[in-house]
Amino acid sequence: MKLHTYLNYGVEAISFMVHCDTQERIDYFWSKLSAEPKAEQCGWMKHKFGLSWQIVPTVMDEMLSDRDQSKLARVTDAFLKMKKFDIAKLKKAYGQAKSAA
Repeated sequence: MKLHTYLNYGVEAISFMVHCDTQERIDYFWSKLSAEPKAEQCGWMKHKFGLSWQIVPTVMDEMLSDRDQSKLARVTDAFLKMKKFDIAKLKKAYGQAKSAA
């Protein structure tokens, strides 16, 4: 697990990013930190003191650095629909080939 702190001069003053290797770790941090469900999107959440957190699977670093534009598009499409990241769904989107229609 890696913890990053980002200063953001936009809407939020400070936010934290936690990189997790497993879905269990994502689920753990999500259950401990998420306090405002309507503020959840793309791994972002707010906890009870108003701090913003993003809980991110480490595998996304590899996925989002891939030069295959179809893989990037599928992963991006998948994660934009998520509140809490789901590693299995991201891996499925990343590995899935376009079906012939």
